[in-house]
Amino acid sequence: MNKTDQQFDHVISVCKDIFVKKMKDYGTAWRILRPSSVTDQIFIKAQRIRSIETKGVTKVNEGIRSEFIGIVNYAAMGLIQLELGPADKPGMDPDQALKLYLEKLHAAKSLMSDKNHDYDEAWRKMRISSFTDLILMKLHRTKEIEDKKGKTLISEGIDANYLDIINYAVFALIKIEFPDDPDNK
Repeated sequence: MNKTDQQFDHVISVCKDIFVKKMKDYGTAWRILRPSSVTDQIFIKAQRIRSIETKGVTKVNEGIRSEFIGIVNYAAMGLIQLELGPADKPGMDPDQALKLYLEKLHAAKSLMSDKNHDYDEAWRKMRISSFTDLILMKLHRTKEIEDKKGKTLISEGIDANYLDIINYAVFALIKIEFPDDPDNK
């Protein structure tokens, strides 16, 4: 297993731990969200990251790391919601929710591996702020697709944008979690 796979798995383990703990606290209340509401929740998190990056200070005692984790988790939830549709009642078996969550993150990792092959891990030379901007751009694209009821001429769908958002957030988290990695400079 190469370093990127290991670092990706480490970050996903951190995200999964938060997902499981929040599921124990809140259940699967997120199941009532429509995909557009998930998109807006991710947007709020990405916008907060950009605000912190721009202002250099935060008044709420949470940095960007927790927001990127939230982005990964909400984007995975968004993929689940696209597949299943929103529920009228939020209850879902926690084991089933975790299984679907891990399937979505596995799909993101597979996409990352394919793109890493083609792009030679160019993301390692990027700034975290660029990942923030790319996530925000993907969210604006997603909102446009949602507003058009999913109809596009040549563009990828909402699911492809959510997968890219997961990977951009994971890349940012890798840079945060492994700041001394010489490949990340």
